[in-house]
Amino acid sequence: MIIFPAIDIKDGKCVRLVKGDFNKMTSYQNSPFDQAKIYFQSGFRNIHIVDLDGALEGKLTNSSTVKEILKNLNLKIQIGGGIRTIEDIDNWIKSGVDKVILGTAAVENIDLLKAACEKFQNKIAVSLDVKNGFISLSGWKKQTNILAIDFVKKIENFGVSRIIYTDINKDGTKKGPNLKDTVELSTKVKIPFIISGGISSIEDIKKIKSLNNSNIEGVIVGKSIYDGDIKINELAKQI
Repeated sequence: MIIFPAIDIKDGKCVRLVKGDFNKMTSYQNSPFDQAKIYFQSGFRNIHIVDLDGALEGKLTNSSTVKEILKNLNLKIQIGGGIRTIEDIDNWIKSGVDKVILGTAAVENIDLLKAACEKFQNKIAVSLDVKNGFISLSGWKKQTNILAIDFVKKIENFGVSRIIYTDINKDGTKKGPNLKDTVELSTKVKIPFIISGGISSIEDIKKIKSLNNSNIEGVIVGKSIYDGDIKINELAKQI
């Protein structure tokens, strides 16, 4: 199972949100590069990065910051936020990212998702931010009436490399992930799932590892690292 430490970037800084609320945002002292370096030196090789400015504005905003990380650290980065076109995806692939995450664009433009999966095989991940079973878009500002299960079924044969499933009600709360809904959804399709949102302790990580669910590919850990609830060296032992 892959453990993805997270870096969310807003205004060039590492931040974390609570339930996607930008009014409940905490900024942290380390720069995104410094944080990535800590992860790298601790033994992590997979990093999850979200450009929150990009997610809000619908365009690539913090790309220079991410490219600095790519250039200087040997990391496999999955990147999301503000990626809306084939050109955006192409730019990131050429920059050396491992996976490009489509969220809002995938749901609003399913033809784009299909074309991207065909052109960039095994490089496209889909981020589903879900609240009470329904997908939210645009940095969680826009609630849809699209059920996550319906959308996942629709894209099952596109060639999506992984689905990053975030339970908004859990994200940033450190109250434990929504394993029940995530695991249940993961068993209904063949696309690997990444669990995101609410990870609060090493015990949560161990619980996910013990599921023995071949369709759960990994887990994203964010706020608990920044706040010190999970120590980097302890998390590294779970790699």
